[in-house]
Parts: sequence; structure tokens; C-alpha cells
Amino acid sequence: MAEQSEQWFLRGNWRPMLEERTETELQVQGNIPPELQGVYLRTGPNPKSGQGEHWFLGDGMMHGIRLSNGRAEWYRNRFIQTPDITDPLTDPGAGLGDLRRGKGNTHVMAHNKKILCLEEAHWPWSIDGDLKTIGCENFNEALTCSMTAHPTVCPTTGELLAFSYFNFAQPYLNYIRIGADGQLKQLEGIELPQMVMMHDFNITENYVIFMDLPLALDLDLLATGIPFRFKRDGGARLGVMPREGSASDVRWFDINPCYVFHQVNSWDKDGVITLYVSRQNSAFGSDSGDYSEVARLHRWQIDLNRGTVTEQPIDDRPADFGRVNDGLVGKESQFGYLMALDGEGNSEEPVYGPMLYQYDLRSGQCAEHFLGEGTRGAEPVFVPAENAQAEDEGWILSLVHSETTGKSRLIIVDAQHFAAPPVATVELPYRVPYGAHGNWVSDKQLQ
Repeated sequence: MAEQSEQWFLRGNWRPMLEERTETELQVQGNIPPELQGVYLRTGPNPKSGQGEHWFLGDGMMHGIRLSNGRAEWYRNRFIQTPDITDPLTDPGAGLGDLRRGKGNTHVMAHNKKILCLEEAHWPWSIDGDLKTIGCENFNEALTCSMTAHPTVCPTTGELLAFSYFNFAQPYLNYIRIGADGQLKQLEGIELPQMVMMHDFNITENYVIFMDLPLALDLDLLATGIPFRFKRDGGARLGVMPREGSASDVRWFDINPCYVFHQVNSWDKDGVITLYVSRQNSAFGSDSGDYSEVARLHRWQIDLNRGTVTEQPIDDRPADFGRVNDGLVGKESQFGYLMALDGEGNSEEPVYGPMLYQYDLRSGQCAEHFLGEGTRGAEPVFVPAENAQAEDEGWILSLVHSETTGKSRLIIVDAQHFAAPPVATVELPYRVPYGAHGNWVSDKQLQ
């Protein structure tokens, strides 16, 4: 037990929060834009026992901050009531293959008036706007495989585009297309040479692009809980498929071996697909607890007519957890928002940095928002202003933590004055452990 307690994700502000709390008296600095009507949500691995074997495997805990009429109405945190919480198994191995035994600990997003809590080996779980668990979501029992933690909502069609890689037999990849009404429209199996960890993917108005990168299954690591190892000689490639295409339509383009946890945005124009991603040279160097590699913003361009791919580094600043204005997902966009990473060469834990970045994807210029000495950031979520006329007219929301004071806070930054101090800060009475992804869910999205 003593040795286990020394693991990085069980100490400091990674340490799990074991109590569920609600607080309605929140201190606010500045002025919350009154049109922010909804809830900011952030999930992350948080083992209810306080112990665990790997950060990725912790129970899902949702943190929420309700904003309405210029006020911060409440903060609360709740365990997602999956079977691992309500009906835990003495032998976790007994639950293998049960797609209901997910954690919901990686990502959260809204689709079809539902809030989905996601990870990549099981089905999603849904919650309501008050963080109450509703149940497992398998789209009227039509989804027969797991679903990625990073599905994407098309802003034009309202479709939820997703995939599944956690399959121990062919097809190792499944493409999932769900209508705006929540009905499964396509489940397309695609065979790969090997099972790889495919954490994210890319969409454009006409295509989906899969990243077949050499973070491959290694059963010798099964006891670690994350049986994947980077195998550079396995090669790397990008697979381009029409959005409503089939496996036989996929075109594969070889690229330099690397790994990408998160894309930023992508689009197609005049036969060229442009992708912005946070690319790193490898992942899990020695094992699945090796975080010595950090990502940097890169651009890939796939020329469909010439059959070529070009790769260009955009900046040398380590950065990941990229977001754009959701209204431009899959479309040409000017701005991307990323979180700084720190601690390059530190193999013990991922280190969230003290900056948020706003990249002008056209010029490559980068504006910095400094969070303060000793403060670590989180994913920058863009929320557009009502009736916005410009792509960057809106706010960046991010849940940050001060290592100096031990306190966490939600910051609201004017995206058009990105380097300026936040227009509002919601001080939280409890620390929020460092987690995974967050999102803004407006009241309109649930109506």
C-alpha cells in the first residue's frame, strides 16, 4: 500500500477527491458574461477507493460549475454511477467484454440533448445538467462495439462521428456515424495490420481521417492495464475515407512514425486535406507511465490528387488539448486554442503548463495567456458569443489550479483580448484534481 500511494496520480493535486460536494456560495472576481447560460463540465480519472494501478483506469468523476444570469450558481462534483461504482467486482477481470463497465473518465460532450461521458473501451454514460447519472448510452442497443473518447459533432449535419479501436480481433477499427436524432446510421468495420491505440481522429466536411500510428498492442504489458507499446518499425499512416463511405474506399498515406493524442482541427479544400494536430515523436517510451515525450503543434497536408503528405512543425512550444470554435469543426478556421505542457523529459507524470495559447493558424503566430506563477492549466474551451460576427468573438473557459495556494478556479477569458486578465474568475472552495477533458454545455443544447 505504501508503494502504491507514491504513484504520481495519487499525490499532490492528482490525488483523488473522495467526497461528493455541493457549494452554492461561490466567490467571483470580475463580471461573468450574462449570456453564459449553462454548465461547465470537466471529467477525469478519480478512483473511488483512493488507490489504483494506472491513471487512465480511475473511476469517472464529473465536476460542474453552473453559470446563469451573470452568476456562478453552484459547484458540484459527482461520481458517474457506472457499475464499477454501484456494483464493483471483486475480480475486475470478470468484467472484460462488458461494454457497460465504462468509466466516463476521459471526455464529456453534448449530443441530441444528452450529455455523454466518454472513454474508449466501453459505451458512453449519460448525465443530466445537474450531474445526475441517467444511464448507459448504446443508441437504442444498436451500437455493438465500444466508442472512442473523442467523437465529433458535425456543426452542419448534427451527426456524431466516432470510431472504435478497442477490438481484440478484426476489424480492429470501426467507424461509427450517429444521426442528429441519436440513431445509429453506420457501423463500418475497417481492417488494420495490428491493433493500435487510436485516441482521436479528424473530420472534414467530406471526409474522416484515421490515424494508424504505431502505439500497438503488446500482450506482455497486459498486467499493467494499458497493454500498448510504441513500435516505430510498425510504420504510420493516415487513412482518408468519405464520410458516408465504406472500408473499400479508404486511401492510406504513409507518414513518419509518431503519435498524436489530440487533433486541433481539419478541413478539405480543392483536393487538399489540412490537419492540425499535437504531434509527438513517440508515446509510452518505456511503458504506459512514461510521459517524457511532449507534443507540439504540427500541420499535415494530404494532397488527394498527387497522393502525397507534407508535414510542417508550426511552433516549438510544447502544447496539447487543442480546441477551436465548435461551429468550425471540420471547416477552415483561423484560431486554435491549446494548453501549454511542461516537464519535457520528465518520465514520471504529465505536467500541465502555466500558459494557454491562441494560435493564428494562418500566420503561425501565437498569443499567450499567462495563468500565474505556480498555476497549471487545463483544456481551453471556446464558447461563442451570441450573434458573433467573428470566429474569435467569445470566451475561453478553463479550470486551472494553483500549486501555491492549493486552490482551483474557473477562468473566463475574452478570446479577442487573449493575453489580458480574465474578465471573470470563479473561485472554488475545493481543489479540483487535474483531470482530462472539459466542455461547455449551454441550456439550449439540452432543450
